[in-house]
Amino acid sequence: MSAPEGPFVIGVDSSTQSTKALVVDAATGQVVARGQAPHTVSPGDRRESDPEEWWQALRTAVGQCGQAAGEAAAVSVAGQQHGLVTLDSAGDPVRPALLWNDVRSAPQRDRLVTDLGGPTAWAERVGSVPAPAFTVTKWAWLRENEPEAARSTAAVRLPHDFLTERLTGQPGTDRGDASGTGWWSSATGAYDTQILELAGLDPALLPPVLGSGEAAGTVRETGDGFLPAGTLVATGTGDNMAAALGLGLLPGQPVLSLGTSGTVYAVSSRRPADPSGTVAGFADAHTDWLPLACTLNCTLAVDRMAALLSRDREDVEPGGRVTALPFLDGERTPDLPYATGLLSGLQHATTGGQVLQAAYDGAVFALLRALDRVLAEGGDAAAAQDAPLLLIGGGAKGTAWRETVRRLSGRAVQVPSAQELVALGAAAQAAGLLLGEDPGAVARRWRTAQGASYEPTARDDDALARLSATLEGAGALLGRRP
Repeated sequence: MSAPEGPFVIGVDSSTQSTKALVVDAATGQVVARGQAPHTVSPGDRRESDPEEWWQALRTAVGQCGQAAGEAAAVSVAGQQHGLVTLDSAGDPVRPALLWNDVRSAPQRDRLVTDLGGPTAWAERVGSVPAPAFTVTKWAWLRENEPEAARSTAAVRLPHDFLTERLTGQPGTDRGDASGTGWWSSATGAYDTQILELAGLDPALLPPVLGSGEAAGTVRETGDGFLPAGTLVATGTGDNMAAALGLGLLPGQPVLSLGTSGTVYAVSSRRPADPSGTVAGFADAHTDWLPLACTLNCTLAVDRMAALLSRDREDVEPGGRVTALPFLDGERTPDLPYATGLLSGLQHATTGGQVLQAAYDGAVFALLRALDRVLAEGGDAAAAQDAPLLLIGGGAKGTAWRETVRRLSGRAVQVPSAQELVALGAAAQAAGLLLGEDPGAVARRWRTAQGASYEPTARDDDALARLSATLEGAGALLGRRP
């Protein structure tokens, strides 16, 4: 490893399961130190976490970076999108945060969509038709189900907002993460007062939306040397926006991310507005757009299927006619919030390995269907036709995931060798602020997208046809409320 050139920056990824921190050489992209600390998520149909645990995990992860963290000149925090953080007048959490994958707000989502005038009205104003993951639906749920908690709330924040504010003492968010709330308008670049009124949320409870390249502030005195007071703090952003920054994405380059959730996205210069609700019309962390589709059931769902079958996650077998739709926690894409997992085509000859492969197929099938819509909505379908799929996330390390994507997409696949792209994207944002550069250009200079390439294979149209027929045939069953 070559000697660092400096200056150092810190990129933080506060995800659903853990916080990761990287100290990065801003000149070269070399990671000089790293740390990680876990989070706790509630079990059952509730998906909640204590924001104070995120703060302690951030402190622990940065502390594990040692002396290098103390030498950093700037820091940026990327966080899981959509989470509802409610704070009292002292800045303490009123209750645990409602996370993106808590879908109890599906009834409130349905009402909000209707009250504004339907999906087209939402797409035109917000750029997205809200899913139950969106923060606006969670606030509406809180008001209806825990009115005392709503009345006690003096500030509403997203996960990355909460952590950035803990660092600086100043409220603020960015356009990327704000675009996933449902109350920020991509058409106007401001909070939508009519939507806030429908949801019963006072705009005074929300943080200001900071501009690209603007600082959120500096680290305030903590008294324990956690980070040096005065360290520059960037705006931060949502995790998907940070991953796009970490790859240095240019328009027309498709990404498929395999994590707790699955996502497909591409940077676009055209503002997306999909009335079908498949594509979320997010802003990116700079000045462009990030049309994105997200599934709730990805690596954890397939791992759960492997556990039920008592098989290793790589222990798949080809063949058979079994079809699986692993919608274990409801699903966002397709929009089936009340769905459960479905198996079809089981026979005496079906093996456990074939069932597991079918679970992989079902998860990837949902993502590839959404990818076509993402590229069309961004206006970059033709440009992206010959570009390899960038495969990222924890699942990208797995042979079964990679080969399933190749077989069902028929496309070339590239797996960037850079790890922890969300934290790297946050680091690129911090470096861009520090150096006065475009953070995407910083990441391209770091060559973060380079990695192993895999040639396209013949597309498995038979498997795709079975999956399409099963999804269509089971629509009424999957959409049934419990």
